[in-house]
Amino acid sequence: MNNTQVKVFVLLQLWDTPAGQVAFIISFTLIYLLTLSGNLIIILICRFERTLYTPMYFFLSHLAALEICYISVTLPKMLHGSVTGNSTISFIACLTQLYFFGSLGSTECFLLAIMAYDRFVAVCKPLYYHNVMTTKLCAVLVSCCWSSGFISTMSSILFISTLQFCGPNHIQHFFCDITPLLKLSCTNVHKTETLIFLLASVILVGSCLVTLLSYFRIQNGRRKASSTFASHLTVVTIYYSTLIFVYVRPTTSGASNFNKILSVLYIILTPLLNPFIYTLRNNEAQQALRKTKDRVILHFKNCFSL
Repeated sequence: MNNTQVKVFVLLQLWDTPAGQVAFIISFTLIYLLTLSGNLIIILICRFERTLYTPMYFFLSHLAALEICYISVTLPKMLHGSVTGNSTISFIACLTQLYFFGSLGSTECFLLAIMAYDRFVAVCKPLYYHNVMTTKLCAVLVSCCWSSGFISTMSSILFISTLQFCGPNHIQHFFCDITPLLKLSCTNVHKTETLIFLLASVILVGSCLVTLLSYFRIQNGRRKASSTFASHLTVVTIYYSTLIFVYVRPTTSGASNFNKILSVLYIILTPLLNPFIYTLRNNEAQQALRKTKDRVILHFKNCFSL
């Protein structure tokens, strides 16, 4: 056995043909910029428009900030590798990417569950809503989401950091993901697999049940499903179902090629859709956006008139 510790890994390119690479670079760059701008708009209008100083938009602003970080962990590195042709990543950088990807993903699961519960209280218990969802409680819940997400992922990263990687060093994925990374280890990964499986089961399945239960209880309190409710439920279902299929497994075996396709859904599609599904389709958010736009236009008119 080769006992040389691998220091550098090589990530997979999504397309091997030059035409495919060009199409990938252009389309994913546009998706990245659109995702950043959409989520940034949400943060700005939630911050500066006083009519949106509510628990729902407070949570949405944190979700928008989280989505910016979430997609930025993987997509810029993918684009850089496609442009330069250099898809290498150091072991430390790989663990760092894996840690932030797992931490932000866990945080999003917790935050989606809190947001669904917030909507349940607002719709089904409106008389108690402002007494329950106070500003202090909202701040505590968001802090718990962020801290729990980053703390829960630390143990699995520490386990992975102790593994030996003797070669080969080609990760069969376009970012440092758990399963393809563990497949390259030349040491026993059973304990690490078990820990990751238990963490993924608790975080993903637990938060998914809370989220779906809250949405279905909201629906039971209504006579007819709204288009917004259906859109929320569709995005949440896609996000949780793909994550659970990929990560809630007791072993590293699985359809790796299919996992790559699914990962595009929760890494790229969800951060892109969330701004439009959760906020930009709401009348309140649209009015706030128009007010903000008018203020910006007025500001520039005043500047040029001087």
